[in-house]
Amino acid sequence: MAVLIDKLLEACVKQGASDIHITVGQPPVFRLHGRLRKLETKVLEPEDTVALMKSISPDRCQRELQEAGGSDFGFAFGDKARFRVSIFKQRGNISMVLRQIPTNMLTPEQLGLPDTLKKLVMRPRGLFLVTGPTGSGKSTTLASLVNFLNETVDHHIITIEDPIEFFHYHKKSTVNQREVGVDVPSFSEAIRRALRQDPDVILVGEMRDLETIEAAITAAETGHVVFGTLHTNSAQGTVNRIIDAFPGNLQDQIRTQLSTALLGVLAQTLLPKIGGGRVAAYETLIVTPAVANLIRENKTFRINSAIQTGSKFGMQLMDDSLFNHWIERNVTMEDCLGKAQDPDSLARRIANARRMMDEGQVPQ
Repeated sequence: MAVLIDKLLEACVKQGASDIHITVGQPPVFRLHGRLRKLETKVLEPEDTVALMKSISPDRCQRELQEAGGSDFGFAFGDKARFRVSIFKQRGNISMVLRQIPTNMLTPEQLGLPDTLKKLVMRPRGLFLVTGPTGSGKSTTLASLVNFLNETVDHHIITIEDPIEFFHYHKKSTVNQREVGVDVPSFSEAIRRALRQDPDVILVGEMRDLETIEAAITAAETGHVVFGTLHTNSAQGTVNRIIDAFPGNLQDQIRTQLSTALLGVLAQTLLPKIGGGRVAAYETLIVTPAVANLIRENKTFRINSAIQTGSKFGMQLMDDSLFNHWIERNVTMEDCLGKAQDPDSLARRIANARRMMDEGQVPQ
């Protein structure tokens, strides 16, 4: 059975699948370019999934699986790739999902990240957030920005992750990567301790609770660059989510803190690319003095129009990014509208652009 896991991992790396799903009652399934594909091999029995799980899971994770019904960990498949693994019970059987973490890091340019971000992350302090649904490429974006800093400046970079995904080697910077549950008990605790470890940059894998958000904002205020992620779909929604995480009596104070600490928000989503592969659409908010005022004065509902008029600062709304991908024939209209913030108005815009193209004009 141990051979099988190696064969699966090998095939996954070769085909460029993003995930492997292992569950009882069907063969292993790969996610390729966003779509699920069953492998043409035998249907997995309960003892198969148990054996596959045991062949790669550390003892502590097998214990956690028994006690808590699930566990997450990362492991390296030789020097070919790393995988982030989630093992869990369902209907009394063992299931696993393995997400492939590529070993080679893409540059910000290769990812199509806005140029302004490189300037932003070179700032001496502040909070920079990458947001989007699960599987939208947040980890890849952050790894790319950390690697850019690592190759460019002599910083001390601390990453706090659950589990560690991309491995960073010391280049110009020193990079210490701490895994929650292995090296440190929690995200918030790790941030508090990091402040005593002379960091320049702290990456917080997930800002999932009030304590972590609070610690991240404090770290950003005290002269560090903090990268964080949230599962929000838009820049405006991200600012609201952070403020709403706090009890009412603290919200005014948080607005003020956030208005000075926040550098920017990058909201992203992945779409299937015409002809194979995937492409990312980005919404970019840069916190200018005008945007800082909107946050401080509780006028976050005006952030979207600030993004619309802020293109000279490198800002862009998600729907504009989607529209541009459609114009460049990277993606289908259906996929665009499926990811749009305002599908109706994007549909009208695409219809207008089509009409102009038919008349031989250049769409706006």
